[in-house]
Amino acid sequence: MTVTGLFFGSFNPIHVGHMVIANYMIEFGDLDELWFVVSPHNPLKEKKTLLKGYHRLEMVRLAVEEDDRFRESDIEFHMPRPSYTIDTLTYLSEKHPSREFRLVMGSDGLKTFHKWKHADQIIHRYHRLVYPRPGADRETLAEVPNATWMDAPLMDISSSFIRSAIGQGKDVRYMVPPKAYRYMRDMHFYEK
Repeated sequence: MTVTGLFFGSFNPIHVGHMVIANYMIEFGDLDELWFVVSPHNPLKEKKTLLKGYHRLEMVRLAVEEDDRFRESDIEFHMPRPSYTIDTLTYLSEKHPSREFRLVMGSDGLKTFHKWKHADQIIHRYHRLVYPRPGADRETLAEVPNATWMDAPLMDISSSFIRSAIGQGKDVRYMVPPKAYRYMRDMHFYEK
């Protein structure tokens, strides 16, 4: 059975922090592959600075195209909106019965996990690999069932920081995978 990690996110834009986490999960999380699931819109986040989905998907595709352990996924673009993780997990599990799916998530997601649609079903049916985020409290995970704390390197970098820096005219070329950076630059994304 192929063990597939699902790394959900808006990836607005994808950055080196995402790539470090993905690489760590493959190498230390007993995953055979990792799919970057580009979300059309997280129901718990604001939408105003979100690039169109096809642009974010293209940046992810460019970032991962040279590593066959990774792939981009637009599955949530084809799901009813708003998209919920449990619906995507259920659909993928039915479509790919020979795969074991695991959810890759940041420790900050644990704070609001109880608000997720059918959080109890996710806990029961899908193992979660949790990576640290700034301000992470590993002790919190001790109380979380069906989850493994992953000691991935903590990188205090975010898509919102990158968007803000670009808006200020700053150079972020080393914070974004090279091909995704070139696409973002050529399209003038996030510029004021």
